[in-house]
Amino acid sequence: MPSTIVHVALAGLLVAALLPDELFDRRAVAVAAGLTVLPDLDVFFGSVITGAHRSLGHTLLFPAALAVVVAVDLRRPEPFVHRLAGPAGGAVAAAGLFAMTAAGIGLDYVVNGVNLFWPVHDQFFAANGRVVVSNQRGVVQTFVELSPEPTGDGGGSQPRTTDNTHYSTGVDPQRGDEPKNVERVFPVVRSGWQLLLVAGSSVVVTARLWRQSR
Repeated sequence: MPSTIVHVALAGLLVAALLPDELFDRRAVAVAAGLTVLPDLDVFFGSVITGAHRSLGHTLLFPAALAVVVAVDLRRPEPFVHRLAGPAGGAVAAAGLFAMTAAGIGLDYVVNGVNLFWPVHDQFFAANGRVVVSNQRGVVQTFVELSPEPTGDGGGSQPRTTDNTHYSTGVDPQRGDEPKNVERVFPVVRSGWQLLLVAGSSVVVTARLWRQSR
């Protein structure tokens, strides 16, 4: 699964692309990074709420609720987002919420799945598939299955829910009691594309911040 560093790297690229020069600064990067980290904090609730990781913070209802809070705040005479991110705090918050949704939740969704609509609907979803163009079969896509996949027992496939799904993390390696010598792995990068993303984001964000300071 992507590490928090990889999530923040993608968030940095997104806000660097979205915000104009007059709004892009260290504060905007910090807001986007902070919002993007929030979903992964659900790992600390695994011992209290079954299947909390990838559910509690990775539901789309989370950024939607925060968007409502920001919208209400902006109607106040002295919005908190203006004190946090300056006079253009609304635009910075919007870019940060988009980064949170795409980089914080969306990246996990396309890698190995999140509980998109928890707690309204308890089921993990993942964008696992491909799109290819074949000279014999035309356009072939497997992201949206138009017919159910047979299981051989006539009972259909078992959906992944918080009751039967656990994502191993350094904080919560396995569900239930853990042995004293359990290995705790805290990922930094797990593949070449993640390393490339982190390196590329570092260069882009640093270059834009440097240009702003001149």
